[in-house]
Amino acid sequence: MSFSASHLLCSFSQTGEIRENQETSTAGGGVSVDGMGTSGEGLGRCSHALIRGVPESLASGEGAGAGLLALDLAKAQREHGVLGGKLRQRLGLQLLELPPEESLPLGPLLGDTAVIQGDTALITRPWSPARRPEVDGVRKALQDLGLRVVEMGDENATLDGTDVLFTGREFFVGLSKWTNHRGAEIVADTFRDFAVSTVPVSGPSHLRGLCGMGGPRTVVAGSSDAAQKAVRSMAVLTDHPYASLTLPDDAAADCLFLRPGLPGVPPFLLHRGGGDLPNSQEALQKLSDVTLVPVSCSELEKAGAGLSSLCLVLSTRPHT
Repeated sequence: MSFSASHLLCSFSQTGEIRENQETSTAGGGVSVDGMGTSGEGLGRCSHALIRGVPESLASGEGAGAGLLALDLAKAQREHGVLGGKLRQRLGLQLLELPPEESLPLGPLLGDTAVIQGDTALITRPWSPARRPEVDGVRKALQDLGLRVVEMGDENATLDGTDVLFTGREFFVGLSKWTNHRGAEIVADTFRDFAVSTVPVSGPSHLRGLCGMGGPRTVVAGSSDAAQKAVRSMAVLTDHPYASLTLPDDAAADCLFLRPGLPGVPPFLLHRGGGDLPNSQEALQKLSDVTLVPVSCSELEKAGAGLSSLCLVLSTRPHT
């Protein structure tokens, strides 16, 4: 199969199994916008959002982890507060905020701690041993919300939640510095109603730091070589047609398509705003049938945060 300028046309595995990418020599370009066929029923359904407060220990690169930049704590906390406000007030979600923990400087990046679809939450096993205690508070919160919680018991597995992209029809799991093949196998074992495919991710990014869903049938991706390679890999691994939208900035593709189910309200796209990534704003305007909701996380980004890593969204309402 080839990658066309209009769609991602791919082949994929049987449900409940992993199919690994085989390198493709085809390449593509151009922009097309979603609007074909039926939407991915499960994509973006949400009633609740979970976030965790920003601790003072995040303020120094030494406290947050080797290789990370020192940041302005007050600005990072303001960004985090605005994000919570948008989730609660603009999108109408029930917002649950875990308190900051000084022993967990990267605790606000709780998107890495779980993969949630429907009433099932897979608690991950982050690559960094220092981050593994972050899952404890998240596990309890999800249990309290009535989700079925699945644990990763294999000590050979690593999985960061932001390496997992759900399209509404299938899962793509990035094989990166952070996530290995055994972690991807556990995703497939947990969500057997969906096909699961592995996608090689080059460089320091997670998969969702390179590409995301701009709508039920639209993949958005950055323009870097790593992002385009990931999208081409996805393109040979699915039976479903997706439109594609290329953005100048990889970080702009780390967005969240959300459908809170408010009467008469179109879906939302939570995305990095023009103050963070001005070059990508015009391209994002091409997405139809969504209400764009910009937020900033430029300061939190210094700690390795992408937009999708800063919250977990889930639904406790019956899907109709």
